[in-house]
Amino acid sequence: MNLSEDHYKELCTAVKILENPGIAAKITSLLGAQIEKGFELLPESWNEKIGDITKSALLRAADIAIFTMKDSSASKPSNWLHKLGVASSGAVGGFFGLPAMAIELPISTTIMLRSIIDIARSEGESITDADTKLACLEVFALGGKSKSDDAAESGYFAVRAALAKSITEAAEFIATKAITEESAPQLLKFIIKIATRFSIQVTEKAAAQSVPAIGAAGGAVINTIFIDHFQDMAKGHFIVRRLEKIYGEEIVESEYNNICRSNK
Repeated sequence: MNLSEDHYKELCTAVKILENPGIAAKITSLLGAQIEKGFELLPESWNEKIGDITKSALLRAADIAIFTMKDSSASKPSNWLHKLGVASSGAVGGFFGLPAMAIELPISTTIMLRSIIDIARSEGESITDADTKLACLEVFALGGKSKSDDAAESGYFAVRAALAKSITEAAEFIATKAITEESAPQLLKFIIKIATRFSIQVTEKAAAQSVPAIGAAGGAVINTIFIDHFQDMAKGHFIVRRLEKIYGEEIVESEYNNICRSNK
């Protein structure tokens, strides 16, 4: 089955979004050479702390934004409303600096996850489905390329493949909503895998907020860039998932890879 012309155009849009994430470039454009100074100002213990900070933020966001939200009819997502909320929390973080990250990040992450859920619903997803809930969290793993990644490891479908087993195991937990000593670690394992890649963007955000005199206004702008990135990733992700439901996963992945090759 071939994709219709309209669906092919949508897939091209998704490829452009998912294979060209721009959060680092946008922050660098905003701060210029100062961003390098920001990385230098990060404490030596940052790499040890980042895992705990991002994991805690994602766990709190999952608990608040996913398990409490109700399904509703698809509508246009409220992207700007969520941007305003994240900008406000970013202003607080920018004012108090890096020490406020552990408090500000869970708030920002929860608002961003609500925005991602909103986008998922607009693409026809039912947020009562365990698979959809996990697909929303999966967005935080997209578009974060570490220095150790090669082209294959950092590609959209490669990231999804790497998370597939963890998603299957975590879905069983979410579907039953039974938190037991045996099932809870399955969700935690998935969250840890997401946090590993999410921490890349969080480090870029932290470096930006470490720049001297960034202030509240700068913190608000950085957080707006932060949520804009994940809103883009969510849009591309759920376009692909919608097309997979129509044409099947193999056909969509094949066309996606063909588009990638033609763009090189």
